[in-house]
Amino acid sequence: MVGTDREIAAAALGRAVLIGRAVATMTAAAAGLLLVDDRWRVVAVLVLVAVATAVQLGALARWPALVGRPVIAVVADFLVIFAVLAISRGSIAYFCFAAGAGALAGVLLGMRALPVWAAHAALSFTVIAQVLHRTEPPAEITAFVVAFPMAGALAGIGASMATAALTRYLELSTRLVASAQRSAAASERARLARELHDSVTKTLRGVSLAALALPSSLRRQPALAEHLAGTVAAGATAAARQARELLEEMRLDVPDRDLATSVEQLCTTWSAATGTPVRTVLAAVDPPITVGYELTSILREALANVARHSYARRVLVRLAPIGPGVLLEIADDGVGFAVPRDLSGLQSAGHFGIVGMAERARTVGGELSIDSAPDAGTTITVRVPLPARDEPPRRAGAHRSAVGAR
Repeated sequence: MVGTDREIAAAALGRAVLIGRAVATMTAAAAGLLLVDDRWRVVAVLVLVAVATAVQLGALARWPALVGRPVIAVVADFLVIFAVLAISRGSIAYFCFAAGAGALAGVLLGMRALPVWAAHAALSFTVIAQVLHRTEPPAEITAFVVAFPMAGALAGIGASMATAALTRYLELSTRLVASAQRSAAASERARLARELHDSVTKTLRGVSLAALALPSSLRRQPALAEHLAGTVAAGATAAARQARELLEEMRLDVPDRDLATSVEQLCTTWSAATGTPVRTVLAAVDPPITVGYELTSILREALANVARHSYARRVLVRLAPIGPGVLLEIADDGVGFAVPRDLSGLQSAGHFGIVGMAERARTVGGELSIDSAPDAGTTITVRVPLPARDEPPRRAGAHRSAVGAR
């Protein structure tokens, strides 16, 4: 993976260096059109640089693995440098191109490009010596021109450091993405295991116990055997239904979808299936994925209880932020029931759904409360505190909708 990241970084920065070098060289050469008499030589430099850059960019796009063979690329670039030097006769365009060549060598070779920079500097000093011998400029200009050969080495060092930094960034990003994927996979496996344990596994355990007792009952107590056979059949049917419901829940669970949209869709589907109108008051909250999943599961179970037991005519579902947390409220105008002080007492009365909802709320550090009385409807409220973030959660204006209103 390191080699791959290094090649990706080198290819990206190599393209940038090639384009930047072409722009700087062609700009310097074009300026010479106003200063020299032999304009055809300047035009030839412009054409050569444009064609060479296009070929190099095309080769890099077609064969990105070329960055893994830097010696070939550096030698080929050296040939282009000599061609620019021969045509320009040591003009400023040559020095711009040579500086870009030093940067390209730094991208491809890193600090191993030191011999290449030394060769560039030696060639440039030779060219400068000949230019100064021909023109004999003032001393202050001479000092400035003599510094040109070092530009390639400096550009190369900078390009080498930039390539190393980009490579480290890519490696870190790859590790973070891989870690996030492993964490998400582990979380999903844990969630699936919990769902299977809470539903299908418990049902199948009961079916297994009944099936084990069935053979002996056939001989001694036929009536009991008939009852156990019915229990096995009913348990198998329940397990199949629970597995189907679990798969349906997982299919509807879209992590990239915000919680308000998931709640709205769930209420719409339930209202269409039962014919009971649902009014929603939803604010855009941004809880973690696990919290959102548990809240939608609680809402799904609460609506199922309304359909089975409450005989409600209307349902209200509210989702809202509460400080650094989130609140979910499901209220109906149905028959209601007497709420015991300890919700675990509901299990003995057959209200397994409410006990399961309370357990789901506790799984994510939340709390579920029930406000109900006979003939007074039922309100289920779930409050889940969330850790404070550096930035406030994304919020949107609360929107109200009536689902299935008639």
